[in-house]
Amino acid sequence: MSKSLKSHYSAVVVGGGQAGLSASHYLKKHGLDHVVFEKKTAAHKWKNERWDAFCLVTPNWQCQLPDHPYDGADPHGFMVKDEILAYVDRFVKKVDAPVFEGTSVTALEKVGNIFRIESSAGTVTADSVILATSLYSQPFVPRAAERLPDSVTQIHTADYRNPSQLPPGGVIVVGSGQSGCQIAEDLHLAGRKVHMVTGNAPRCARFYRGRDVVDWLADIGQYDITIAHDGMSKKKHDTNHYLTGRDGGRDIDLRKFAVEGMALYGRMTGVSAGKMLFEPNLKSNLDGADRVYNGINALIDRYIAEKGIDAPAGSPYVPVWEPQGETIELDLGAEGITSVIWATGFTPDWSYVGLPIFDGTGYPVQHRGVTGVEGVYVLGLPWLWTWGSGRFLSVGKDAEYVVEHLATRLEQTQPPVKQAANG
Repeated sequence: MSKSLKSHYSAVVVGGGQAGLSASHYLKKHGLDHVVFEKKTAAHKWKNERWDAFCLVTPNWQCQLPDHPYDGADPHGFMVKDEILAYVDRFVKKVDAPVFEGTSVTALEKVGNIFRIESSAGTVTADSVILATSLYSQPFVPRAAERLPDSVTQIHTADYRNPSQLPPGGVIVVGSGQSGCQIAEDLHLAGRKVHMVTGNAPRCARFYRGRDVVDWLADIGQYDITIAHDGMSKKKHDTNHYLTGRDGGRDIDLRKFAVEGMALYGRMTGVSAGKMLFEPNLKSNLDGADRVYNGINALIDRYIAEKGIDAPAGSPYVPVWEPQGETIELDLGAEGITSVIWATGFTPDWSYVGLPIFDGTGYPVQHRGVTGVEGVYVLGLPWLWTWGSGRFLSVGKDAEYVVEHLATRLEQTQPPVKQAANG
């Protein structure tokens, strides 16, 4: 691949993760000259922002990157970190995208009928732009972190690797989404005293009525539902269900962890005088997660009944623990807490985009990745179009649609520019 930067391209892709690489794959198929700007390295987050015991939450068969489906011996298993990295690395090599790594995009504007993109590698123009930087650009840590004592070690989930990197003592995990719950389990299994700050994240069974729940949901058609269906437009803001593929896959039940000694709290409201403060909503958070869990299983029950499928019997989840009152403040020093892990998610970085493509919340306004500014596209967002849009399952389908739209537009406005054989 040549590393020389041209002055003009048919398309510029911002972001060299799974979405940007998928876009490059289809741009190559259309023979469109393009460049991918990646501020770190291709597939950086998979390689550098996952903990040691990380594994897939969805079964391996859902790994469906473009022309790169999972082809291993365990389609219903869950790849562990090294296997995921190998799968992604093979995809990176297969696509062989024209990536400029270590290249930040600092400005994007429209000048006449073309786009001007300023980057640390130089300034180029393009007929179209694909923004594939997702919503997970910058780790988010609440300002309350500034008020924690200096003696408390603080890290974000992006920097967590294993329990041994933390000093001896108790650990607070703030946030009960997928990463927070899995890291809390990792610490709990290592014998650490864990304090878990919950939120409104839902949970899901791993297996139900003889099969992985993901398999049932695929058969039901849940992964084919789009945001165009009634009531689905708000899905883009949903929190992922917590469960795990660890050790062959299992539920994550915070109530069970509580029985085993994990301390649970409601949503964090702040930090004051060495104390962490909480809303008295632990019970409602746990009940809400279980309501979703049982609701998904009830959906499967109805499907089995309607189709007359012979499957083992199922039953609703019955809580194994209930909170006896609500803790609204926790003295970190008195409880021997020496570490806080912020499982508080990420924020996007659209600061370089000087185009009117956002709504009042700063989220791109788009339909299947096509924005209101002709020639500008977005990829890799959760629920861009379907449940799998931001993941291995459907990011390739979204990229194919976007690039097809892009290519058709170019064909209608100008003669196609073929990419050189050397990429």
